[in-house]
Amino acid sequence: MSGATPREIRGNRRRALASGEDREEYLGFVIDREFYAVSLALVREILKPPPVTEVPRSPPDVLGIVSVRGQITTVLDLRLRLGAGAAPQTLHSRVLLVQGNDEVLGLLVDEVTQVYRLAPAEIESTSSVLGNNVGSHVAGIGRPRVRGLRNEQHSSDDEVLILLDLASLLG
Repeated sequence: MSGATPREIRGNRRRALASGEDREEYLGFVIDREFYAVSLALVREILKPPPVTEVPRSPPDVLGIVSVRGQITTVLDLRLRLGAGAAPQTLHSRVLLVQGNDEVLGLLVDEVTQVYRLAPAEIESTSSVLGNNVGSHVAGIGRPRVRGLRNEQHSSDDEVLILLDLASLLG
């Protein structure tokens, strides 16, 4: 993740709230060289991939189950769920424990990048950017601004985030 400590992240959040900024926090991650993000409020924990027990006759995107502190959790390969194709795990691979519709699920991602704090002006609807041919699991496009410059500017095109709607994606 970014080099910020939890104390620095909380301090930045307090300053933003005190200044009246209306920002949402998203956890950024990479799938097949594309940048994605989900609402940070839905992420419970980030884990190094634990050993997974396969489940016979499960869908291809279900890697299997793991025990996290005694709780059985289903792990999904987010690459396969998004249609990116399978890839081997690396040292950067992580499992995001997220609140699904009625259970906690693990989502295997290629790499976790950082927490993004996006203002409403930094989030665009998918129909205005990509047209109406976007899956229902895409909630919007995030374009983080580079802060600290005299005039805030959008970051490079590499910093475009596909914001996922987990309820739709996991439903």
